[in-house]
Amino acid sequence: MLQFVFSRVYCINRARRKWKEFEKTLGCAEGHTSLGRDPDWASYTLGVFICLSCSGIHRNIPQVSKVKSVRLDAWEEAQVEFMASHGNDAARARFESKVPSFYYRPTPSDCQLLREQWIRAKYERQEFIYPEKQEPYSAGYREGFLWKRGRDNGQFLSRKFVLTEREGALKYFNRNDAKEPKAVMKIEHLNATFQPAKIGHPHGLQVTYLKDNSTRNIFIYHEDGKEIVDWFNALRAARFHYLQVAFPGASDADLVPKLSRNYLKEGYMEKTGPKQTEGFRKRWFTMDDRRLMYFKDPLDAFARGEVFIGSKESGYTVLHGFPPSTQGHHWPHGITIVTPDRKFLFACETESDQREWVAAFQKAVDRPMLPQEYAVEAHFKHKP
Repeated sequence: MLQFVFSRVYCINRARRKWKEFEKTLGCAEGHTSLGRDPDWASYTLGVFICLSCSGIHRNIPQVSKVKSVRLDAWEEAQVEFMASHGNDAARARFESKVPSFYYRPTPSDCQLLREQWIRAKYERQEFIYPEKQEPYSAGYREGFLWKRGRDNGQFLSRKFVLTEREGALKYFNRNDAKEPKAVMKIEHLNATFQPAKIGHPHGLQVTYLKDNSTRNIFIYHEDGKEIVDWFNALRAARFHYLQVAFPGASDADLVPKLSRNYLKEGYMEKTGPKQTEGFRKRWFTMDDRRLMYFKDPLDAFARGEVFIGSKESGYTVLHGFPPSTQGHHWPHGITIVTPDRKFLFACETESDQREWVAAFQKAVDRPMLPQEYAVEAHFKHKP
C-alpha cells in the first residue's frame, strides 16, 4: 500500500514538474484562461492540459480524449512520459495546423456550443488537419433548412436558407418550391451572433442585417450543433472574402475582427421621449457597435428606435444621472447621452446595470470615428 501511495505521489509530482518545464504550454490547450492558475486537468490520450470547463467537453468524446485530474488522480509512468513528450504547443501544431483565418476561435465567455464544436472539430473530426473536411463552410455556397422564428406569431418554422458568395447574399424562402426569396440579406451588412438564452435554444443564432438603413433581426437554430456552427462559419467566410475584395490592402489580422461581432451590452432600461415629459417605458436595449437599439420585446424583428453613439470629438457625451427635475422614471439610476441633436435619458434598475451601460457607451464615445461611420451618422435617423 505504501509503495502504491509513493508511486502515485511520485508520478503526480513528476507530471507537475514536467508540466512546469513547458512554460509556453501553460494555460488551457483550447486557449481559455484559468483565472491565473495552472489548468488542473489533462487529456492523457491527446497530451494536453485543459481547464475545468473544457474538461467536461473532452469527457463527452471519450473515444478521442480521456481526462484526468493533474492533482487528484493517479498517473501511470507511461502516461506521465506521454504528457512530457507532447504538451499544448505540440497539439496545436498538429490539430490547428490548417485553421482557416475566418474560422471562429471561441473565448471563455462564448456559449457552450461554440466551445464544444471547436474541440470536436479539432480532435474528433480533425478538420484543421484535413482541409477537405472544411468544405461545409468554405465552399462559397451553402443551402439547407433552419428553424426560423416568425416575425408576427413567434413560432419557429422550417425555412430554406441559401448562402451564395457569388451573389454576396444570404436568402431564405417561405416555401420549399418558392422561386423568389422572402428576404435577401447582403453579406456587406450582415452579422451573426449566438444567443441561446435569448432565443431559448442552446443552438440559437441571431442574424442581423440592414434594411432601409434600419436593423432587422432574424432568429434561427438547427437541432444539430455542428450544422448551425457550420452555418455561422460559412457566414464568416463569406464576409471574409467580401472584405478581401473591398479592402485589398488589408491583412487577415485587420479583417478577422470585422467578420462577426458580439453585442457590447444588452438588457432592460427605461426610456422617455424626445420632449422628456412623457413617462418612462421599459424597453429591451442592444448596443451593437455604435448603434443603440431598443425593442419592446428582445425577440422583435425590428427595433422601435435606434440611436447613433458617436465619438467625443463629434460632440457625444455620456453622463451619470438625469438632468434636474426629471420625472416619470420607476428605476432610480439614470444615464444621459448627449448628442449634437438632443439628449437621451435612460433609467437602470440597479447601480451595477448603470455602471455596465455607462462603460459600454463610454467605450464607443472614446473611440475615434472611422470615415465610413461619419457616413452612417449623416444618414442616421434618431428615432424617439
